[in-house]
Amino acid sequence: MPQKKSAKKEIRKSKKRTARNKQIKRRIKQMVKNVDKVVAVSQEEAKKFYDKLQKSVDKAAKKGNPMKKNKANRIKSRVAKKINKIQSDIKEK
Repeated sequence: MPQKKSAKKEIRKSKKRTARNKQIKRRIKQMVKNVDKVVAVSQEEAKKFYDKLQKSVDKAAKKGNPMKKNKANRIKSRVAKKINKIQSDIKEK
């Protein structure tokens, strides 16, 4: 256990930050799942969800701690690929 007042405060700050980062990560994972579900149903809805996802992922990457820039780009790319694949399948039919 920390003895100094500043060390105790650092632990409190660390807990708050960890909780906030976990919440951000959880929200992004949930948004990715929502986009996956909606892609099969409606293309327009999927694009709306994708826009929200993109905004959240970019915010998290901007802060740096919840996720790094490359991971954010990878998530956006994978989701965009899924949307485009479904869209191309629909056009082929």
